[in-house]
Amino acid sequence: MNYNIIFCKHMKIYINTLLFLLLSFTTACSQENSTDPPEATGNLRVAEAFPNLSFTRPVDLQHSGDNSDRLFVVEQRGVISVVQNDPSTTEKTEFLAIESKVDDSGNEEGLLGLAFHPNYESNGYFYVNYTAANPDRTVISRFSVSSSNPNQADADSELVLLQFDQPYSNHNGGQVSFGPDGYLYIAVGDGGSGGDPQENGQNRSTLLGSILRIDVDQQNEAVSYSIPDDNPFVGNTEGFREEIYAYGLRNPWRFSFDSSNGQLWTGDVGQNKYEEIDIIVKGGNYGWNAMEGFHCFNSSDCDEEALEMPVWEYDRSQGDVSVTGGFVYHGEELPELEGLYVYADFASGRIWSLDSNDPENPINTELLKAPFPISSFGIDQNQELYICGFDDKIYKLSNE
Repeated sequence: MNYNIIFCKHMKIYINTLLFLLLSFTTACSQENSTDPPEATGNLRVAEAFPNLSFTRPVDLQHSGDNSDRLFVVEQRGVISVVQNDPSTTEKTEFLAIESKVDDSGNEEGLLGLAFHPNYESNGYFYVNYTAANPDRTVISRFSVSSSNPNQADADSELVLLQFDQPYSNHNGGQVSFGPDGYLYIAVGDGGSGGDPQENGQNRSTLLGSILRIDVDQQNEAVSYSIPDDNPFVGNTEGFREEIYAYGLRNPWRFSFDSSNGQLWTGDVGQNKYEEIDIIVKGGNYGWNAMEGFHCFNSSDCDEEALEMPVWEYDRSQGDVSVTGGFVYHGEELPELEGLYVYADFASGRIWSLDSNDPENPINTELLKAPFPISSFGIDQNQELYICGFDDKIYKLSNE
């Protein structure tokens, strides 16, 4: 036996491992500690929306729809903070704290989404999406605002609407949002691990790997919600879950409705090659795990005929690893973005606009590159665009 050869092989593995760890550490440090200004295209910039404030791993930003000009920031640890939408503010108020209920032990777990009821101003209802433990599960709950303090929720008012088990700690989806039809839409990942080992994406008898739609204003005898009559699988005899609005999704982390036409835009996080942007239609099958983006997954041949294809995809050739879905812009401060879908990549910080007016020839434009991981987008009551950064800051997209 040639011990010199064996020794050299082991040393090569050891050195490569050290180099990989050093590179990972250097990249992480550069993302966390970078003070370089963002690279910009034209006049667009990202500027701190609230320079005097910070938030712990902000993952969602919402306004309450009551013309109070407040913003609510969801922190993954289980806290929702409320701030007045003023860049000079020095105060944030703890609106809701449910850290004792939330399991945020995994990188993709925690308090993940917030939605205010369309009639919040009169009924005070809001809805959250979080992960819990023992057993590991997703929880969709309704809370109420305090009757005496509009900046304080009633933490004891929780009404659990829906719970379902999570087999792994990742791919939890997380978005909740009311559509123009008044129904609550819920983003649900495929259950996690890699490659969808339980094949949940194509299994309509589970809620996993889907966009759900429920009516929170009506309830039946068994649960505190009802199924809209026109959900695509209402009355089926195959055992499909009637809450499903669309399926075949891997991890639809963030979705939003275009306020001009009601289209439902979703960024679906890919496996290891492609990230995709989808427009969700009722009953649509988005292909996972038969396809990743426009490409067959784990097979050289897949049947695309009955599938909904993405509007756009991008690969991971420039440091991109996870799409962060955004919004079709309809604010007033950035007229050059009117009607364009603005989205980003979590890791690289690249922000794009997507023009799909000609669906056969969409135009994707890189706007700028932020020096921080982008977890989510949000809009204020004037539909101006904000960004949640995993440097614990909230940013606003502007051209100043």
